[in-house]
Amino acid sequence: MRLQWFLTALCLGVGVMAGKYSREVNEPTQSDSDGQTVEFRIAKLNQVWEKAKRMQLTPVRQAELHSDLKIQEKDELQWKKMKVEGLDENGEKEAQLRRNFNVILAKYGMDGKRDMRPMESNSLKDHEAKDGDMFDDPKLDKLWNKAKISGKFSNEELQTLKREFQHHKDKIHEYNILMDTVSRTEEIHKNAISPMEGDTKEHLLQQKHTELKEKMRDLNHGFQRLRKISHEGFSQDSEFREPRVIELWEAAKRANLSKDELESLKEELRHFETKVEKHSHYKEQLELSHQKLRHVESLGDKEHIKRNQEKYNTLSEKTREMGYKMKKHMQDLSNKISRQGLQRNEL
Repeated sequence: MRLQWFLTALCLGVGVMAGKYSREVNEPTQSDSDGQTVEFRIAKLNQVWEKAKRMQLTPVRQAELHSDLKIQEKDELQWKKMKVEGLDENGEKEAQLRRNFNVILAKYGMDGKRDMRPMESNSLKDHEAKDGDMFDDPKLDKLWNKAKISGKFSNEELQTLKREFQHHKDKIHEYNILMDTVSRTEEIHKNAISPMEGDTKEHLLQQKHTELKEKMRDLNHGFQRLRKISHEGFSQDSEFREPRVIELWEAAKRANLSKDELESLKEELRHFETKVEKHSHYKEQLELSHQKLRHVESLGDKEHIKRNQEKYNTLSEKTREMGYKMKKHMQDLSNKISRQGLQRNEL
Protein backbone atom coordinates (compact mmCIF):
# COMPACT_ATOMS: atom_id res chain seq x y z
CA MET A 1 0.00 0.00 0.00
CA ARG A 2 2.80 2.40 0.94
CA LEU A 3 4.59 1.54 -2.32
CA GLN A 4 1.44 2.30 -4.32
CA TRP A 5 1.08 5.66 -2.56
CA PHE A 6 4.72 6.49 -3.32
CA LEU A 7 4.32 5.68 -7.01
CA THR A 8 1.16 7.81 -7.20
CA ALA A 9 2.93 10.74 -5.56
CA LEU A 10 5.88 10.33 -7.90
CA CYS A 11 3.64 10.44 -10.96
CA LEU A 12 1.89 13.55 -9.67
CA GLY A 13 5.27 15.16 -9.07
CA VAL A 14 6.38 14.45 -12.60
CA GLY A 15 3.14 15.95 -13.88
CA VAL A 16 3.72 19.15 -11.96
CA MET A 17 7.35 19.32 -13.12
CA ALA A 18 6.12 19.21 -16.72
CA GLY A 19 4.45 22.59 -16.02
CA LYS A 20 3.13 25.21 -18.37
CA TYR A 21 6.59 26.24 -19.59
CA SER A 22 7.39 22.80 -21.05
CA ARG A 23 3.98 22.12 -22.57
CA GLU A 24 4.66 23.98 -25.79
CA VAL A 25 8.16 22.49 -26.13
CA ASN A 26 7.22 18.81 -25.76
CA GLU A 27 4.93 18.65 -28.77
CA PRO A 28 4.90 16.06 -31.57
CA THR A 29 7.46 16.61 -34.33
CA GLN A 30 6.08 18.76 -37.17
CA SER A 31 6.27 17.89 -40.86
CA ASP A 32 5.84 20.01 -44.00
CA SER A 33 3.63 19.25 -47.01
CA ASP A 34 6.31 16.92 -48.42
CA GLY A 35 6.47 14.89 -45.21
CA GLN A 36 9.87 16.31 -44.25
CA THR A 37 10.51 16.93 -40.55
CA VAL A 38 10.59 20.64 -39.76
CA GLU A 39 11.52 22.58 -36.65
CA PHE A 40 8.60 25.04 -36.57
CA ARG A 41 4.94 25.10 -37.58
CA ILE A 42 5.29 28.36 -39.53
CA ALA A 43 7.05 28.27 -42.91
CA LYS A 44 8.91 31.59 -42.65
CA LEU A 45 10.38 30.57 -39.27
CA ASN A 46 11.69 27.33 -40.80
CA GLN A 47 13.26 29.35 -43.62
CA VAL A 48 15.03 31.56 -41.07
CA TRP A 49 16.21 28.53 -39.10
CA GLU A 50 17.58 26.77 -42.18
CA LYS A 51 19.41 29.94 -43.22
CA ALA A 52 20.84 30.32 -39.70
CA LYS A 53 22.27 26.79 -39.80
CA ARG A 54 24.13 27.69 -42.98
CA MET A 55 25.53 30.87 -41.41
CA GLN A 56 27.68 28.95 -38.91
CA LEU A 57 26.53 30.89 -35.85
CA THR A 58 28.19 29.91 -32.58
CA PRO A 59 26.30 27.14 -30.72
CA VAL A 60 25.14 29.55 -28.01
CA ARG A 61 24.01 32.13 -30.59
CA GLN A 62 22.14 29.46 -32.52
CA ALA A 63 20.41 28.27 -29.34
CA GLU A 64 19.40 31.87 -28.55
CA LEU A 65 17.92 32.25 -32.04
CA HIS A 66 16.00 29.00 -31.67
CA SER A 67 14.33 30.15 -28.45
CA ASP A 68 13.51 33.56 -30.00
CA LEU A 69 11.87 31.80 -32.96
CA LYS A 70 9.91 29.55 -30.57
CA ILE A 71 8.56 32.64 -28.79
CA GLN A 72 7.66 34.19 -32.18
CA GLU A 73 5.92 30.95 -33.20
CA LYS A 74 3.87 30.89 -29.98
CA ASP A 75 2.83 34.53 -30.37
CA GLU A 76 1.90 34.14 -34.05
CA LEU A 77 -0.20 31.02 -33.41
CA GLN A 78 -2.01 32.84 -30.59
CA TRP A 79 -2.63 35.78 -32.90
CA LYS A 80 -4.13 33.49 -35.55
CA LYS A 81 -6.67 32.29 -32.96
CA MET A 82 -7.43 35.92 -32.07
CA LYS A 83 -8.00 36.74 -35.74
CA VAL A 84 -10.45 33.84 -36.15
CA GLU A 85 -12.36 35.16 -33.12
CA GLY A 86 -12.59 38.60 -34.71
CA LEU A 87 -10.10 40.27 -32.38
CA ASP A 88 -7.23 42.62 -33.35
CA GLU A 89 -9.48 44.49 -35.79
CA ASN A 90 -7.13 47.47 -36.05
CA GLY A 91 -4.13 45.20 -36.79
CA GLU A 92 -2.15 46.39 -33.77
CA LYS A 93 -1.08 42.90 -32.67
CA GLU A 94 -0.26 41.88 -36.25
CA ALA A 95 1.97 44.95 -36.66
CA GLN A 96 3.76 44.16 -33.41
CA LEU A 97 4.39 40.57 -34.52
CA ARG A 98 5.78 41.78 -37.84
CA ARG A 99 8.02 44.21 -35.98
CA ASN A 100 9.22 41.49 -33.59
CA PHE A 101 10.06 39.23 -36.52
CA ASN A 102 12.05 42.01 -38.21
CA VAL A 103 13.92 42.60 -34.94
CA ILE A 104 14.90 38.90 -34.83
CA LEU A 105 16.19 39.06 -38.41
CA ALA A 106 18.25 42.16 -37.64
CA LYS A 107 19.49 40.82 -34.30
CA TYR A 108 21.05 37.76 -35.95
CA GLY A 109 22.26 39.49 -39.12
CA MET A 110 19.62 38.07 -41.47
CA ASP A 111 17.89 41.27 -42.58
CA GLY A 112 20.20 41.82 -45.54
CA LYS A 113 21.95 44.74 -43.88
CA ARG A 114 25.51 44.80 -42.70
CA ASP A 115 25.47 45.23 -38.91
CA MET A 116 28.36 47.37 -37.76
CA ARG A 117 27.71 46.48 -34.12
CA PRO A 118 29.02 42.89 -33.79
CA MET A 119 27.06 40.98 -31.17
CA GLU A 120 28.20 37.78 -29.50
CA SER A 121 26.13 36.08 -26.82
CA ASN A 122 28.97 33.74 -25.86
CA SER A 123 29.91 35.03 -22.40
CA LEU A 124 33.04 32.87 -22.30
CA LYS A 125 34.67 35.16 -24.86
CA ASP A 126 34.26 38.37 -22.86
CA HIS A 127 37.86 38.19 -21.71
CA GLU A 128 39.07 38.43 -25.31
CA ALA A 129 37.74 41.98 -25.72
CA LYS A 130 40.18 44.84 -25.20
CA ASP A 131 39.76 46.54 -21.84
CA GLY A 132 39.18 49.95 -23.40
CA ASP A 133 36.28 48.99 -25.70
CA MET A 134 34.64 45.98 -24.06
CA PHE A 135 31.08 47.31 -24.42
CA ASP A 136 31.33 49.31 -27.69
CA ASP A 137 29.91 52.37 -25.92
CA PRO A 138 32.10 55.20 -24.55
CA LYS A 139 29.88 55.86 -21.52
CA LEU A 140 29.70 52.17 -20.57
CA ASP A 141 33.42 51.61 -21.12
CA LYS A 142 34.35 54.64 -19.02
CA LEU A 143 32.03 53.56 -16.20
CA TRP A 144 33.31 49.97 -16.31
CA ASN A 145 36.96 50.94 -16.21
CA LYS A 146 36.35 53.21 -13.21
CA ALA A 147 34.48 50.43 -11.39
CA LYS A 148 37.30 47.92 -12.05
CA ILE A 149 39.97 50.06 -10.40
CA SER A 150 37.77 51.46 -7.61
CA GLY A 151 38.52 48.63 -5.17
CA LYS A 152 34.83 48.46 -4.21
CA PHE A 153 34.23 45.04 -5.79
CA SER A 154 35.43 41.51 -5.15
CA ASN A 155 36.23 39.31 -8.17
CA GLU A 156 32.81 37.66 -7.91
CA GLU A 157 31.05 41.04 -7.69
CA LEU A 158 32.99 42.27 -10.74
CA GLN A 159 31.72 39.26 -12.72
CA THR A 160 28.15 40.08 -11.61
CA LEU A 161 28.66 43.74 -12.56
CA LYS A 162 30.09 42.72 -15.95
CA ARG A 163 26.91 40.73 -16.65
CA GLU A 164 24.85 43.83 -15.87
CA PHE A 165 26.96 45.95 -18.22
CA GLN A 166 26.70 43.28 -20.95
CA HIS A 167 22.92 43.13 -20.48
CA HIS A 168 22.71 46.92 -20.84
CA LYS A 169 24.84 46.75 -23.99
CA ASP A 170 22.43 44.15 -25.41
CA LYS A 171 19.46 46.39 -24.55
CA ILE A 172 21.07 49.31 -26.42
CA HIS A 173 21.61 47.05 -29.42
CA GLU A 174 17.96 45.91 -29.35
CA TYR A 175 16.76 49.51 -29.08
CA ASN A 176 18.82 50.53 -32.12
CA ILE A 177 17.44 47.60 -34.10
CA LEU A 178 13.86 48.46 -33.10
CA MET A 179 14.35 52.13 -33.95
CA ASP A 180 15.68 51.20 -37.39
CA THR A 181 12.80 48.76 -37.94
CA VAL A 182 10.20 51.34 -36.91
CA SER A 183 11.78 53.97 -39.19
CA ARG A 184 11.66 51.66 -42.18
CA THR A 185 8.07 50.51 -41.59
CA GLU A 186 7.03 54.13 -41.00
CA GLU A 187 8.44 55.08 -44.39
CA ILE A 188 6.58 52.20 -46.05
CA HIS A 189 3.31 53.23 -44.40
CA LYS A 190 3.73 56.85 -45.49
CA ASN A 191 4.22 55.78 -49.10
CA ALA A 192 1.39 53.21 -49.14
CA ILE A 193 -1.19 54.98 -47.03
CA SER A 194 -4.71 55.54 -48.39
CA PRO A 195 -7.44 57.88 -47.06
CA MET A 196 -9.60 54.94 -45.89
CA GLU A 197 -6.90 53.52 -43.59
CA GLY A 198 -5.28 56.79 -42.51
CA ASP A 199 -6.56 56.74 -38.92
CA THR A 200 -5.56 53.10 -38.38
CA LYS A 201 -2.04 53.60 -39.74
CA GLU A 202 -1.58 56.72 -37.63
CA HIS A 203 -2.66 54.82 -34.52
CA LEU A 204 -0.17 52.02 -35.23
CA LEU A 205 2.65 54.51 -35.74
CA GLN A 206 1.82 56.14 -32.42
CA GLN A 207 1.97 52.71 -30.75
CA LYS A 208 5.43 52.11 -32.20
CA HIS A 209 6.74 55.44 -31.01
CA THR A 210 5.27 54.79 -27.55
CA GLU A 211 7.13 51.47 -27.43
CA LEU A 212 10.37 53.23 -28.40
CA LYS A 213 9.88 55.83 -25.68
CA GLU A 214 9.29 53.11 -23.08
CA LYS A 215 12.45 51.29 -24.13
CA MET A 216 14.46 54.51 -23.98
CA ARG A 217 13.09 55.18 -20.50
CA ASP A 218 14.12 51.67 -19.44
CA LEU A 219 17.61 52.28 -20.87
CA ASN A 220 17.92 55.49 -18.87
CA HIS A 221 16.81 53.75 -15.68
CA GLY A 222 19.29 50.94 -16.37
CA PHE A 223 22.20 53.30 -16.93
CA GLN A 224 21.40 55.27 -13.77
CA ARG A 225 21.43 52.00 -11.83
CA LEU A 226 24.81 51.02 -13.32
CA ARG A 227 26.26 54.41 -12.46
CA LYS A 228 24.97 54.18 -8.86
CA ILE A 229 26.42 50.69 -8.35
CA SER A 230 29.73 51.65 -10.00
CA HIS A 231 30.15 54.58 -7.62
CA GLU A 232 28.76 53.04 -4.43
CA GLY A 233 29.25 49.28 -4.85
CA PHE A 234 26.59 46.61 -4.34
CA SER A 235 24.38 47.15 -1.32
CA GLN A 236 24.23 44.37 1.26
CA ASP A 237 20.47 43.99 0.83
CA SER A 238 20.54 43.52 -2.97
CA GLU A 239 17.55 41.35 -3.80
CA PHE A 240 18.83 39.74 -7.01
CA ARG A 241 22.01 39.07 -8.99
CA GLU A 242 20.88 38.41 -12.57
CA PRO A 243 20.40 41.49 -14.83
CA ARG A 244 17.12 40.29 -16.36
CA VAL A 245 15.64 39.67 -12.92
CA ILE A 246 16.90 43.01 -11.59
CA GLU A 247 15.30 44.73 -14.58
CA LEU A 248 11.93 43.10 -13.84
CA TRP A 249 12.20 43.92 -10.11
CA GLU A 250 13.02 47.58 -10.81
CA ALA A 251 10.05 47.75 -13.21
CA ALA A 252 7.79 46.21 -10.55
CA LYS A 253 8.87 48.80 -7.97
CA ARG A 254 7.99 51.57 -10.42
CA ALA A 255 4.60 50.02 -11.26
CA ASN A 256 2.73 51.25 -8.17
CA LEU A 257 2.04 47.70 -6.91
CA SER A 258 0.80 47.00 -3.40
CA LYS A 259 3.14 45.64 -0.72
CA ASP A 260 1.50 42.18 -0.91
CA GLU A 261 1.78 42.14 -4.72
CA LEU A 262 5.47 43.06 -4.51
CA GLU A 263 6.17 40.33 -1.96
CA SER A 264 4.41 37.74 -4.09
CA LEU A 265 6.28 38.89 -7.20
CA LYS A 266 9.60 38.86 -5.34
CA GLU A 267 9.14 35.18 -4.55
CA GLU A 268 8.28 34.40 -8.15
CA LEU A 269 11.35 36.34 -9.33
CA ARG A 270 13.58 34.26 -7.04
CA HIS A 271 12.37 31.12 -8.81
CA PHE A 272 12.88 32.82 -12.16
CA GLU A 273 16.43 33.82 -11.22
CA THR A 274 17.26 30.17 -10.50
CA LYS A 275 15.99 29.34 -13.99
CA VAL A 276 18.14 32.10 -15.55
CA GLU A 277 21.25 30.91 -13.71
CA LYS A 278 20.62 27.32 -14.79
CA HIS A 279 20.24 28.42 -18.41
CA SER A 280 23.52 30.38 -18.21
CA HIS A 281 25.26 27.27 -16.88
CA TYR A 282 23.93 25.17 -19.78
CA LYS A 283 25.11 27.78 -22.31
CA GLU A 284 28.62 27.59 -20.87
CA GLN A 285 28.54 23.79 -20.97
CA LEU A 286 27.32 23.88 -24.57
CA GLU A 287 30.23 26.07 -25.65
CA LEU A 288 32.74 23.85 -23.83
CA SER A 289 31.17 20.75 -25.41
CA HIS A 290 31.46 22.35 -28.86
CA GLN A 291 35.14 23.15 -28.30
CA LYS A 292 35.81 19.58 -27.18
CA LEU A 293 33.95 18.18 -30.20
CA ARG A 294 36.07 20.29 -32.59
CA HIS A 295 39.21 19.01 -30.86
CA VAL A 296 38.11 15.37 -31.05
CA GLU A 297 37.20 15.76 -34.74
CA SER A 298 40.74 16.94 -35.44
CA LEU A 299 42.06 13.67 -33.95
CA GLY A 300 39.91 11.50 -36.26
CA ASP A 301 38.77 8.82 -33.76
CA LYS A 302 35.30 7.97 -35.13
CA GLU A 303 34.00 6.32 -31.95
CA HIS A 304 35.19 9.21 -29.82
CA ILE A 305 33.67 11.69 -32.28
CA LYS A 306 30.30 9.87 -32.15
CA ARG A 307 30.15 9.95 -28.33
CA ASN A 308 31.03 13.65 -28.18
CA GLN A 309 28.60 14.49 -30.99
CA GLU A 310 25.78 12.78 -29.08
CA LYS A 311 26.66 14.67 -25.90
CA TYR A 312 26.82 17.95 -27.82
CA ASN A 313 23.46 17.31 -29.53
CA THR A 314 21.81 16.56 -26.17
CA LEU A 315 23.25 19.70 -24.59
CA SER A 316 22.22 21.79 -27.59
CA GLU A 317 18.62 20.56 -27.44
CA LYS A 318 18.44 21.08 -23.67
CA THR A 319 19.87 24.61 -23.93
CA ARG A 320 17.32 25.56 -26.60
CA GLU A 321 14.45 24.15 -24.53
CA MET A 322 15.59 25.95 -21.38
CA GLY A 323 16.09 29.19 -23.33
CA TYR A 324 12.51 29.04 -24.57
CA LYS A 325 11.14 28.32 -21.09
CA MET A 326 13.16 31.18 -19.60
CA LYS A 327 12.08 33.71 -22.26
CA LYS A 328 8.46 32.56 -22.02
CA HIS A 329 8.56 32.97 -18.23
CA MET A 330 10.16 36.42 -18.57
CA GLN A 331 7.49 37.45 -21.08
CA ASP A 332 4.76 36.30 -18.67
CA LEU A 333 6.34 38.14 -15.73
CA SER A 334 6.74 41.35 -17.75
CA ASN A 335 3.09 41.20 -18.87
CA LYS A 336 1.98 40.50 -15.31
CA ILE A 337 3.86 43.53 -13.96
CA SER A 338 2.44 45.79 -16.68
CA ARG A 339 -1.09 44.46 -16.16
CA GLN A 340 -1.04 44.79 -12.36
CA GLY A 341 0.51 48.26 -12.56
CA LEU A 342 -2.15 49.39 -15.04
CA GLN A 343 -4.95 48.02 -12.85
CA ARG A 344 -3.56 49.87 -9.80
CA ASN A 345 -3.32 53.14 -11.76
CA GLU A 346 -6.95 52.78 -12.89
CA LEU A 347 -8.24 52.38 -9.32
